Amino acid sequence: MNSKRLASATRLAPALVLLAAASFGASAQPAQPAASAPAKAAKAAKSAKPASPIYGVTIPDGYRQWELVGVATEDAPLDELRAVVGNKIAIDAYKLGKLPFPDGAMLVKLAWKRQRSSEFPAATVPAQATTVQVMVKDSKRYAASGGWGYGRFINGQPVDVAQHQTCFACHESLVKARDDVFTRLAP
Repeated sequence: MNSKRLASATRLAPALVLLAAASFGASAQPAQPAASAPAKAAKAAKSAKPASPIYGVTIPDGYRQWELVGVATEDAPLDELRAVVGNKIAIDAYKLGKLPFPDGAMLVKLAWKRQRSSEFPAATVPAQATTVQVMVKDSKRYAASGGWGYGRFINGQPVDVAQHQTCFACHESLVKARDDVFTRLAP
């Protein structure tokens, strides 16, 4: 091979590698050096989501796109509107009437103070958000609490241990026969 052809092939080699990588779905970006252990730890700490005490439950990503399970109002002293959504595992269990819920089922309750609508006074509408509450089914990890882990969050931050200590006791005492779940699937 003459020197001109060799020089031309040498210049084209990186472009061909990138083209081949792109054809097979690989990244066309040059390889980056591996991050150091302290950099990885700092990144993990920065991206770590706040978790509930006792259970370690976090607010699941994308929960606002989950299917509606049901809605409710709660009278004084809370005066709240509440909506419960569930992931696909929970919704499928509801639709099949499957109890206990299977591991991986997740329910999220969103709660707001309620107020009269200024446009239509007969209607009650959401006002200020109060809490996001999460239930995660994992029968092994949460065996001591009926298979459910609980999280209660205000402004994205978990509430204190004392409040989390009441979750299981309340659910177990009132809805044990329904696998500790209050909300029924709305028709």
